[in-house]
Amino acid sequence: MTIENMTALNLPNLPMRLRKNDDGKIDVFDPLRQKFVALTPEEQVRQAFVNYLIHLKQYPQSLMANEVSLSLNGMQRRCDTVLYDIHIRPRMIIEYKRPTVKITQKVFSQICRYNIVMRVDYLIVSNGLQHYCCKMDYENQTYTFLKEIPDYGELEN
Repeated sequence: MTIENMTALNLPNLPMRLRKNDDGKIDVFDPLRQKFVALTPEEQVRQAFVNYLIHLKQYPQSLMANEVSLSLNGMQRRCDTVLYDIHIRPRMIIEYKRPTVKITQKVFSQICRYNIVMRVDYLIVSNGLQHYCCKMDYENQTYTFLKEIPDYGELEN
């Protein structure tokens, strides 16, 4: 991926640290993993969304992690981003797709399977163009789609 063919996303245009690697490809700095990673279309969405959450929605960087491993039915899986509470309990799972991938029931089914293990309060799915956030209600075994991504201070405990 080159800088020229990065997709214009439906997210605020916040700066990302980019560099050209030894192979001539572009890497982007991931502030949560504290390292440069290959800039792919999905990684562009991840980094833009993480920057949005940290800088505009006031999510604490110290309570977020990328590529969080979990075991599901004996298989290793990875959540794209997880937000934790101050007691390091998972509160939110965020799943990213490249901009060309439509957000479908299949995508939601993936994050719901992860939530069988994590049991978080909020689920978000984004392809950088469309973003969906739902709040889980375990007592009534339902969920509610929210009109927008809540600020960190608006998250219900």
